[in-house]
Amino acid sequence: MRNPNTPSTQAHNAAGLDRLDPVLQHRSRLGACVLLSTVDVLSFSRLKALLGETDGNLGAQLRKLEEAGYVTVNKEFEKRKPVSWYSLSPTGRAVLKEHLGGLEALIKAAGM
Repeated sequence: MRNPNTPSTQAHNAAGLDRLDPVLQHRSRLGACVLLSTVDVLSFSRLKALLGETDGNLGAQLRKLEEAGYVTVNKEFEKRKPVSWYSLSPTGRAVLKEHLGGLEALIKAAGM
């Protein structure tokens, strides 16, 4: 069993924590980025259904991702209805990869 107080274990844990992005620590923001990483675009309504969020909450979380430069949005009209299409930006993809790597390091450090 690994001693959690050894310097190497503490450094490994800290290295994982240092890789976590504060913007992605919210469930909806992380979920949206993971979903967007698997496709070219997703509509707001599809993200809402997949994440089980309200319009207001999802809108606020996507706005934070957009402000951070992690997602891009393209707004258009389809059959006279507005549709917002979201994509993960190259920056968002890189940050997500680093964040997930940090989570993986923490899981390994926990011995799981």
